[in-house]
Amino acid sequence: MVAWLLIAVICVLFAVSALVSWRKWIAPWRRMDELVRQIARSERPRTFLVDGGTQAQRVGLALETIFARQQQLDQQIAGRESGTQTILGAMQDGVLVVDARRYIVLMNRTFEKLFELRDATTGVPLLETVRNATLDRLIAETLRTGEAMRSELSLSDSQSNTERRVEVGAVPIKESANATSGAVVLFHDITELKQLDQIRSDFVANVSHELRTPLSILRGYIETLLDNPKTSREELSRILQVMERHSKRLGLLVDDLLSLARLESSNTKVELSQVRMRELFNNITRDWNEKLAAKNLKVIVDLPLDLQTIPADETRLQEVFYNLLENAVKYSRENGQIRLQAAQRGPEIVLSVSDDGIGISKDQLPRIFERFYRADKARSRELGGTGLGLAIVKHIAQLHGGRVEAESELGRGTTIRLILPAGL
Repeated sequence: MVAWLLIAVICVLFAVSALVSWRKWIAPWRRMDELVRQIARSERPRTFLVDGGTQAQRVGLALETIFARQQQLDQQIAGRESGTQTILGAMQDGVLVVDARRYIVLMNRTFEKLFELRDATTGVPLLETVRNATLDRLIAETLRTGEAMRSELSLSDSQSNTERRVEVGAVPIKESANATSGAVVLFHDITELKQLDQIRSDFVANVSHELRTPLSILRGYIETLLDNPKTSREELSRILQVMERHSKRLGLLVDDLLSLARLESSNTKVELSQVRMRELFNNITRDWNEKLAAKNLKVIVDLPLDLQTIPADETRLQEVFYNLLENAVKYSRENGQIRLQAAQRGPEIVLSVSDDGIGISKDQLPRIFERFYRADKARSRELGGTGLGLAIVKHIAQLHGGRVEAESELGRGTTIRLILPAGL
């Protein structure tokens, strides 16, 4: 009996000891393991209080401190990443960062648009995402030499079916003096700059050509007169008439060049007033009466009663109609008809000059407002003119916040429209 009682006491003491050990040593550390797992998953535990000894409680409080610091770091990282993405997204230049293996680390939206990428991801080889051998060689050379490299790429734009020119600069990322861990690559679209440079080159070439022809003729006749001082009066009269004609051509060219330069200047402004359209059309028709009569051309003025005045720069508007009438008269046939028209079309005012002359082919029509562009070069030079009239018209329209349009058909005539906002 005593033995059984002793065994029972020992069992009770063992159970109590096991329970105490469980609550003090085993249960707290299981709870600790659960806390660590929640923190690793960035989940906030319901409580950091741990039952058990003081050591377990101190560890629980330490875990709470660690979790709070982790949250602060996550917020800081998220804020910096958001700021970085905002900056990269706002950049007009494309940005690409690759590591030493030429795997993509970072890229912005502009880069994706340039290369027309969809669902592009980081952590993949650049050559798999952007199949451009020139770019790959440039980055490889930068990583190999540790030196900055520059080049140009030609990229096709599938939406506009045009070619884009992009300047590329690759700069190495160096961890130490000799170790290159990656590269930052910048992409700057220089398509517009290339186009402007081409326009400038074409402009200089065209001006040189337009000046060379009359100057050569003038020089030739001057040399003829110097070599033959006894030239007959009839021949001398003919030579002087030719020289006068070409000197006038030079004067017109210089005047148009100066006018175009003034219009393209950033300081040029329009002086708005209420222009009386009936009076303007009558004055223009009177000024051109002699040239119109020379080809027996009839002018029709189409002006609605509700559009007697429009807000515009009268001097500039007169220059527009002079240039348009010059072309209309030049390319009209004998006994033809020219129409001067004004109309209101919603929030816009449409001014137009129409003729029933030789017309312009559809493939050449989009280019007629370019400087020095002539649809029929041989005929245009034969009839005179500088090739700048329609370019001047376009710039005057733009100064008013408007635009120009052209409509034509070979053998059926041409209509040039100046479209201005009604509420200038």
